[in-house]
Amino acid sequence: MSNLYWLTEVQMARLRPYFPKSQGRPRVDDRRILSGIIFINRNGLRWCDAPAAYGPPKTLYNRWKRWSDMGVFARIMTGLAAEAPDNKTISIDATYLKAHRTASSLGLKKGGGGRLIGQTNGGMNTKLHAVTDTSGRPIRLFITAGQVSDYTGAMALLSSFPNAEWLLADRGYDADWFREALSERGTRPCIPGRKSRKKVVRYDKRRYKRRNRIERMFGRIKDWRRVATRYDRCPKVFLSAIALAATVIFWL
Repeated sequence: MSNLYWLTEVQMARLRPYFPKSQGRPRVDDRRILSGIIFINRNGLRWCDAPAAYGPPKTLYNRWKRWSDMGVFARIMTGLAAEAPDNKTISIDATYLKAHRTASSLGLKKGGGGRLIGQTNGGMNTKLHAVTDTSGRPIRLFITAGQVSDYTGAMALLSSFPNAEWLLADRGYDADWFREALSERGTRPCIPGRKSRKKVVRYDKRRYKRRNRIERMFGRIKDWRRVATRYDRCPKVFLSAIALAATVIFWL
């Protein structure tokens, strides 16, 4: 029995509205190419090692790179997420993704340059900041260099937060400006206070336990080997790998 991955026709019907229009000659079979792209990303293969059933590796890579540069895979994830909103309680968190030497070498500037790779205690990393819905499905993604604080990710994602009654986050997001910004949006923060705070911050401990859903989400997308280990030098391409994994796991 074949271990190759194939998108179903039902899944393709949901994806097609987000495809860019073909320019000039008709595109090669979308289902075959996208199935191959998913197989490569999930298994962490080099493009030249793509199974023959998916066609020429160069065709797979060219489609992957072109659509990644266009932001197609990120739009697919956000588009499918918007079709079934479940945003009563959202969560925000961040996780480290290890950068392979092929992504962080070859003339890398100090601080990561434009690749969004930075030195941390665990080595060269990229940090993924994510917002999930009530069920723990990713609805917003943002990447920075590994040494960037959680505050920076929260600030970048704040304007795109959906209307929600609650936001769950760990104490790394305990900042007065963040709490005030959430209150202005009509969202109640469920965030423990930092230990350095002189005044104890009250929060709903029972509700806070649901934050483990975003932790489980991170664990599941890291099952995709080209997400858990970053091989792509281009940040936009790497973000596309994360968005593709999130789409296949949670939204198709």
